[in-house]
Amino acid sequence: MNVYEQAGFIWSIADLLRGDFKQSEYGKVILPFTVLRRFDCVLAPSKEKILEINETLTISNKTPIFKRHTGHDYYNISKFDFEKLTDDSTAIEANLRDYINGFSEDVKEIMDNFDIFAVIEKLNKAGLLYLVVQKFAEINMSADAINNLEMGYMFEELIRKFSEQSNETAGEHFTPREVIELMADVLLDPDGDILQTDGKVITILDPACGTGGMLSVAQNKIRDNNDKIQVIPFGQELNPETYATCKADMILKGNNNSRVVLGNSFNEDGFKEQKFDYMLSNPPFGVEWKKVEKFIKDEAQNQGYAGRFGAGTPRISDGSLLFLQHMISKMTPVDNGGSRIAIVFNGSPLFSGDAGSGESEIRRWIIENDLLEAIVALPDQLFYNTGISTYIWVLTNRKTDRRKGKIRLVNGVAYFEKMRKSLGNKRNLISEENRNAIVKLYSMYEPHEDYIDFDNTDFGYQKITVERPLYDDKGNAVLDKKGNKKADAALRDTETVPLKEDITEYFKREVLPHVSDAWIDESKTKIGYEIPFTRHFYKFTHLRSSEEIMSEIKELEERISKKMLEVLGE
Repeated sequence: MNVYEQAGFIWSIADLLRGDFKQSEYGKVILPFTVLRRFDCVLAPSKEKILEINETLTISNKTPIFKRHTGHDYYNISKFDFEKLTDDSTAIEANLRDYINGFSEDVKEIMDNFDIFAVIEKLNKAGLLYLVVQKFAEINMSADAINNLEMGYMFEELIRKFSEQSNETAGEHFTPREVIELMADVLLDPDGDILQTDGKVITILDPACGTGGMLSVAQNKIRDNNDKIQVIPFGQELNPETYATCKADMILKGNNNSRVVLGNSFNEDGFKEQKFDYMLSNPPFGVEWKKVEKFIKDEAQNQGYAGRFGAGTPRISDGSLLFLQHMISKMTPVDNGGSRIAIVFNGSPLFSGDAGSGESEIRRWIIENDLLEAIVALPDQLFYNTGISTYIWVLTNRKTDRRKGKIRLVNGVAYFEKMRKSLGNKRNLISEENRNAIVKLYSMYEPHEDYIDFDNTDFGYQKITVERPLYDDKGNAVLDKKGNKKADAALRDTETVPLKEDITEYFKREVLPHVSDAWIDESKTKIGYEIPFTRHFYKFTHLRSSEEIMSEIKELEERISKKMLEVLGE
């Protein structure tokens, strides 16, 4: 069987769970048992030797010896394996617990985060535990049957299947594969030559890695082009179960699992002081950061730009731009090769926040430091838990000369195909043909209606405060102690002036012809940045004339009257 047939067979085991487990809970059983069976098969050749060493060796730390004999970073000292577990159906729960507790600490940690013992207890109460173990014992997952790369693909396929089945939680930790493929393509596209360097070590980070899909796709794309490159994935995840899935996936592929950590990236940064070559992420849309508010604001205030959040903090209801600042802080300096970032956002980070607000200041800092390379608008209804519009932001600190001082907006909203059957809110998908077309829009320089190159300053503006005099009852302007006209707060107004435009000239042209006594309070002028994406690709559709509409109504009325006559037989 190929890996997809293997995944299909494992998937069929879920049929046993129907009725006792909700469909969204199938993965809680199948994924950890798949991991256990893989480890069981891989460790089988050294099983007897490990038991012998454990029995005869008296030293306190046997771990290095166990690892040397297994050839892996994990081992198991229980007398049980899947074959022996099926010998006694009456003691299956106790024996399986003994087997799991016999694993090395890293595997036990994964199983703890899968909450495996609660799963085992529920299976046993339902009379399903022995059947599930028996089914898995029939599957050959040895290294000879399935190598690490194939095992990784198979596990990814299982993750995808269960995530798509679980409409309750799919969007929380699972990004559609075609979106990840597109992100990886625009992330890696300019670096074709760099990625052909044999022996090069590439580091990748996802600070909200979920089940590890983005890390896997990026790693696979690099290796597919050059298998002589060493790719080291790093991930951090807040949810214990999805963390366990990601960490297990890394081990199954032969990656060093210590590079995936559990915790909140904001206040439990698992990779302090570390820098990365590539970063990609899909942080949760519009999730508040109140739980870590004090930590983040303290860091912003006390460390400034020496910390992660010196540019500012967004409104408490949406931490998206905090994730981006966190990733920017981990960019490799340009002198050491620089970094590239791809991150998925909803529309809010493009424009939320007025001039001087946290969001605007973060955008200003990013754009004025020439970090933003491109934004790609995606089709709507791509994600499982939301139908809203989404965007890929691409950032780098090593723009090519042609892109320096520029930001490209790519309009990819029409590049999709309708799905035959929707999955939650997901009704559209990006085909390979669509993806290639979007990547071409990202990289090409021939004129095309679906991309526009802007100067960085095109997205900046100056918000000016326009004051008018306060008049007394006799119509005279009220003066302050210095003889200056007092402003009438009721008449106060603001104007938004493009950053490229001279404020004085704008004021003379747009304001003074209408209110000749007005002036600018320069002390209140603020610079803001926003990216009104849809405005630049808006296409006006002419409304039909009233004559055309009335003609159509008249025609419909005549057709209805004719039908009525036919029905009434007159």
